[in-house]
Amino acid sequence: MKSALIVDDHPVVRAAVRIVLQTEGFKDIHEVSNGSEVVPLIREYKPQLVVLDLRLPTIEGLDVLARIKANDLDCRVLIFTSHEAMFYQERCIRAGAMAYVTKTNQLQQLHKAIQAVMSGYTYFTSLSDSANTLNTVQLTEKQMIDQLSDRELSIFRQLAQGKANKAIAEDMHLSHKTISTYKTRTMQKLGLSSVVHLRDFAKRNQLT
Repeated sequence: MKSALIVDDHPVVRAAVRIVLQTEGFKDIHEVSNGSEVVPLIREYKPQLVVLDLRLPTIEGLDVLARIKANDLDCRVLIFTSHEAMFYQERCIRAGAMAYVTKTNQLQQLHKAIQAVMSGYTYFTSLSDSANTLNTVQLTEKQMIDQLSDRELSIFRQLAQGKANKAIAEDMHLSHKTISTYKTRTMQKLGLSSVVHLRDFAKRNQLT
């Protein structure tokens, strides 16, 4: 019996993914809305497939991926997220994901990705065309973004969304001082001098 775990904090998205999985023959389907419960649930239910969002409360998807890999858990991970593939797909590939589908695509893409992964293949977005359309400034900025660690990128996005250091610290279960250090380091790496510039940088690169 094919089994799956859906990891997403939006009930409507989970319901849609469940329908797709059922159409693809999955009978044993479990759901969870935050990242901290994923590893224990994988151990408990042993799903063959994990459909994972990257934007999650408590622990973000990239951290979840790292924990799945570190614990050598036997499951196939399909990323289903609103995050731009240009900045996140390569990170997910390095972390062990077998597929990457953005939520802006038709659900047919999710069907195809599930079919590919369950057949032992990968399913990723071709980024060459997107990269070719970037101007020189954007290409340079993408290279700068690629140099950020997963945690730095996560904090960068949250700062760009207008979240305060204290709120980010609470969400990520880190100290205010740690977030402040990450903020300073990230802005230095990106050559930014203010939060206003940070937000402009994020908007320009579709990271808000």
